[in-house]
Amino acid sequence: MISNTSREDTGDRPIPPTSVPKRRRERINRRVIPGFGLTMGFTLTYLTLLVLIPLSAVFIRTSGMGWDDFWKAISSPQVVSAYKVTFGVSFYAALTNAFFGFIVAWVLTRYQFPGRKLVDALVDLPFALPTAVAGIALTALYAPNGWLGQFLYPLGLETAYSTTGIFIALTFIGLPFVVRTLQPVIEVFDREVEEAGASLGASRLRVFFTIIVPALIPAMLTGFALAFARAIGEYGSVIFISGNQPMKTEIVPLVIVKFLENYNYPQATAVACVMLIASFVLLLIVNILQRWTESIGQARS
Repeated sequence: MISNTSREDTGDRPIPPTSVPKRRRERINRRVIPGFGLTMGFTLTYLTLLVLIPLSAVFIRTSGMGWDDFWKAISSPQVVSAYKVTFGVSFYAALTNAFFGFIVAWVLTRYQFPGRKLVDALVDLPFALPTAVAGIALTALYAPNGWLGQFLYPLGLETAYSTTGIFIALTFIGLPFVVRTLQPVIEVFDREVEEAGASLGASRLRVFFTIIVPALIPAMLTGFALAFARAIGEYGSVIFISGNQPMKTEIVPLVIVKFLENYNYPQATAVACVMLIASFVLLLIVNILQRWTESIGQARS
């Protein structure tokens, strides 16, 4: 809030932001929302109750196991196979989304065409659609007797009830993360830089790979990491289309659920602990990439 003395100096008119010292502007911005102590206390309490306590319970439960028991729980053949399927297929699905998500974001940002708003809204459909509904729909499409599967299986392309089906489901749910991460960066990209490269005789392909792609790499990596993090924790859309074959198409969340159904809580919490650590590492990478993106944006401005 601006003090009364500053208003008297300017005749009751607000002081222009540029005339206020930088440190004072920072203090004003921090105090826009009153009651910092109250709001910060509410924030910490809310996050503690909803996030920290439930997650810490997993680590506390796991800490009661000995190291040998913990290692046996997370390294059994069934669990290792689930790791390979979950992380491997999630990586390829996120990589595919990084490529095709860039194309979708580019088209939606750079071109005007009939139905553009509809296509833009369809990108967010995996966000709003329940994952179980997505799994049922994808299975109906790609099953051996499905609308698309009946044509793919005679060609030797196994889709449903295989790792290919898992790949399809994870690609479906991960696409919005890449598109929505890239869209704002493409929108604010200065087209004059492209025009300058073209005026110097560079071809469109060279302008694209030497000017546009390097500027979008940080945002693309962020979208990739978000899609990858989302994929490794996906459950609802995968269990219908994967077939859940032990040692073949089982994912880690399904293995955890099976342990819980068999009342094998120590092994379930041990595997869950591994997935939590992997999620934390991915979120750390996402935060680093976001800071990198912001620093590059500030340097360009």
